[in-house]
Amino acid sequence: MEGREGGAGLAAEFDAFYTSSASRVTRQLVMLTGGNLAEAEDVVQEAFERAWSRWPVVRGLGSPEAWVRTVARRLAVSRWRRARNAAVAWRRHGPLTEPPPLDADHVALIAALTALPETQRVSIVLHHLADLSVTQVALETGQSVSAVKQQLVRGRAAMAASLADTRTIDTGDSAPSYPKEGR
Repeated sequence: MEGREGGAGLAAEFDAFYTSSASRVTRQLVMLTGGNLAEAEDVVQEAFERAWSRWPVVRGLGSPEAWVRTVARRLAVSRWRRARNAAVAWRRHGPLTEPPPLDADHVALIAALTALPETQRVSIVLHHLADLSVTQVALETGQSVSAVKQQLVRGRAAMAASLADTRTIDTGDSAPSYPKEGR
């Protein structure tokens, strides 16, 4: 943003422009977005960001505020069209089907994973659920191969203990009972 006045002068000029017009443009956009303050604030913010990046040109226009308002309005219309098109696409696919209920084992597994420290959880999920090799997990997480192996060992041990506790609570047994052979 270096110009004849220097970057500081342009920044001060833009700050003054923003201070004098941002709330007015936001109020106008609230009306143009059907009363949606959050949407209006988002598009006005983006419009002012674009104005700042083009400030040497925008400042020379007859009405920089009109430029910002036009950009914000076009952004709002564009977002509205995207939302409308997404809704049409969802309707075309028919009603959403309800996911099947989670069984107790699945809930226990998620609870056991959630109880792990993040590094162990990430290593276990990437290795066992995403089928990545230990080397691939190390590359993706930025850890050494030995650190990933250590996280896997610790995580599996913690999960085994957690899942054993769950089984004890659910069934009253610490381990499944099997019929003895020969009886």
